Amino acid sequence: MRPEEYLDALLSLPGMVEPTVSPDGKWVAWSWFRVGPAADVFIAPSDGSQPPIRLTETPENTFIVSWTQDSCSLVVEEDKGGDERVQLFKVDIDKPGIMIPLTEPSPSYFIRGGQLHPEGKHLIYAANYDFDKGEEIEPAWLYLHNLEIGERKVLARPKKGHFYFPRLNSKGTHIIYSRGDLHPAGQQIWLVDIEGDEDKEILNFGDTVKVEASWHPDGDRVLFLAEHGNYRRVGVYDISSGKHHWLVDNPERNLEQVFVPYGSTQAVMVEVKEAKLSASLLDMESGLETFLPSIKGNLIPLAPVDKEHWVGLYYSSCQPTDVVRFSLNNIHPESFISLSGVWEKTVLTHEDFTPAKDYRWSSTDGLNIQGWLYEVQGAIGTVVYVHGGPTAHSEDRVAVMVQFLTSQGFNVLDPNYRGSTGFGLDFQEAIKKDGWGAKEQEDIKTGIESLINRGIAYPGKVGIMGTSYGGYSSWHAITHWEKDLVAASIPICGMTDLVIDYETTRPDLRPYSEEMMGGTPAEVPQRYLERSPINYLQNIKGKVLIVQGLRDPNVTPENVRVVREKLDNFGINYELLTFEDEGHGISKPKNLKVLLLKMVDFLKNAF
Repeated sequence: MRPEEYLDALLSLPGMVEPTVSPDGKWVAWSWFRVGPAADVFIAPSDGSQPPIRLTETPENTFIVSWTQDSCSLVVEEDKGGDERVQLFKVDIDKPGIMIPLTEPSPSYFIRGGQLHPEGKHLIYAANYDFDKGEEIEPAWLYLHNLEIGERKVLARPKKGHFYFPRLNSKGTHIIYSRGDLHPAGQQIWLVDIEGDEDKEILNFGDTVKVEASWHPDGDRVLFLAEHGNYRRVGVYDISSGKHHWLVDNPERNLEQVFVPYGSTQAVMVEVKEAKLSASLLDMESGLETFLPSIKGNLIPLAPVDKEHWVGLYYSSCQPTDVVRFSLNNIHPESFISLSGVWEKTVLTHEDFTPAKDYRWSSTDGLNIQGWLYEVQGAIGTVVYVHGGPTAHSEDRVAVMVQFLTSQGFNVLDPNYRGSTGFGLDFQEAIKKDGWGAKEQEDIKTGIESLINRGIAYPGKVGIMGTSYGGYSSWHAITHWEKDLVAASIPICGMTDLVIDYETTRPDLRPYSEEMMGGTPAEVPQRYLERSPINYLQNIKGKVLIVQGLRDPNVTPENVRVVREKLDNFGINYELLTFEDEGHGISKPKNLKVLLLKMVDFLKNAF
């Protein structure tokens, strides 16, 4: 396949996010990138009886928020150019293409979540807005929105900005949500009734301890995952008794996700070890746990279809993300039935993807670091592709940028530095010991040195790139390391001045910076100063390509404005690529094509 043909094929390869099964188990819905000018919503029957149905066809990214309780409709959200100030719509599955507005377009605030009450007249969501005063506020209040008369009733008033999604139970009587009022590192679970008469904290295991929760389908119980020392344990809270008990309390396990699907009495347990996923089903009544066998690729059960069959999410670096139907008695990829039909949407085959190889090295303090190495024969250079977060991890999964880089003759290293999930709570929390811009950057640096020492990479022929925190790491590398180690940097929506970033980001993201840095810029000014790449621009010896979405509310364009001003004052050359219709990351196919072609040309010239 010629290079231009391969690029076009990659840019039309569907990229799936947010697959979710309807309460009645008959449908599965998801959003697909790269099947049009922006992301859109699709559904397919869980029995595989017909191909996917396109529910939306829009010029802006449209994502699923929730199913209605009757399984007849979806609540979806759409913003403008990635600004994340979403409008909510209802889409009936029997009326594709018709988006019924539920909230106002282009709000001056951020909406989180969105569920229709079973009676269909009220909408639940959080918004950082005081509708009585008509002004944006720091915390996100919880609202009950009467869709018939437009009245919005405040059900809960958290005190501080916090990123959360309220969840209504199946009966429509209660809502669970999280607060971070006590400490930036902590998260507690609260319960409020639908009238807002009783708003109370139900799960608190310490000011700095995080708890995540979801409803059991019966609407009377809450399943939760709570940090405890250096691991997480799983418990159940009963809203009638106000008591909880533990289902799994094992320090040897690294559980990162638990939920009970509709139509099931079994909890899906997702465990991640060394960035490799395994799943199990836990019977909540008997305590019996069934572990799914290890297979080639990753499989996450989503919901049961019947006693034997489940709908699941299946993917790897050579397998585009697919929704599949599988049998618990025959868990082999060859027997999976594709519900999304992803391979029918592309001319690519398994052989057209470069596989991810598990790669290990030791950091400066001896900590073992894992990454994914994509290696090609006769490489013309190496690119370090740094994931964002940092509280996330790279998986054995198709990444369009990575696959295009390998097709153009570059090796790629995708490192899971300290601070990443997938390696236990101690590893995840280690980044907070010194804050951003410290030992996690040494983890990346020693990865490059390891590649050079093993003859996989060569001095002067290494570049670094990434989005969000990956963009910050790209700025750190080019401002701190020698050209032999990093000759080129492509920060995409990356922080440059951590004070500016803190002041201009969304209010619900500021606590995350406080948690990672050990305080606000006012509380620890020296640390924010020392860890901001903008204060080391004079050290740049390699090439820089700055990429930014101009509607980004997370790492705002102000980060680019201040760094450009200083680069110009120093007389340091750089290249700039901006997109008017993108936010936090570049996702639209037309823009991705521009970025990928520019990226490869930039790297080849730099090497």
